[in-house]
Amino acid sequence: MQSLDSFLPKESVGSIKKWLTDYNCQLSIKKSRATKLGDYRFYKGKHHLSINNDLNPYSFLITLTHEIAHMLVKEEYSPRVLPHGKEWKMTFQKLMIPFLPIFPKEIQKHLALHLKNPKASTSSDFELVKALRQFDEKHILTISDIPNGTVFETSNGKKYLKEKRLKKRYQCKSLSNNKRYVFNPLAEVKI
Repeated sequence: MQSLDSFLPKESVGSIKKWLTDYNCQLSIKKSRATKLGDYRFYKGKHHLSINNDLNPYSFLITLTHEIAHMLVKEEYSPRVLPHGKEWKMTFQKLMIPFLPIFPKEIQKHLALHLKNPKASTSSDFELVKALRQFDEKHILTISDIPNGTVFETSNGKKYLKEKRLKKRYQCKSLSNNKRYVFNPLAEVKI
């Protein structure tokens, strides 16, 4: 529990520790996982949460609260409710709203909008993720940061040419096969 202090904004630590203690929850802080920021599981009669260790304190707080909301929904409602259904949305909103003043102004506006109708993944809220990334220790270059006409490389070493923005995503041409692909604006790239 003490190591939790270094991952969260200090104003949130008391509430988080109380929730984890009240529900006898096992929290694991994991190495970065490409496919998820955190998760919740209930097995052997116990709540288990895991959160990635590379999140900035504000992302860590949102992700941990997201997973705690799953735990509270499991406690309060039938196990047959949808994972990100109305029960989860109401619970997540109720838990997050008192934390809003903790967040810097750059995040508050986007988080307040996000909380009106929370998505299953914070990562699908482009504006919120962009605001949160301002507080990351290392800057991550995304496809939305580079101009059209730029050649870039993805983590698997493939090279593309950024062509144009579509509605929400970017159309890019593969330099190996000339096929066109669509990228999420938050896709990490190297120039």
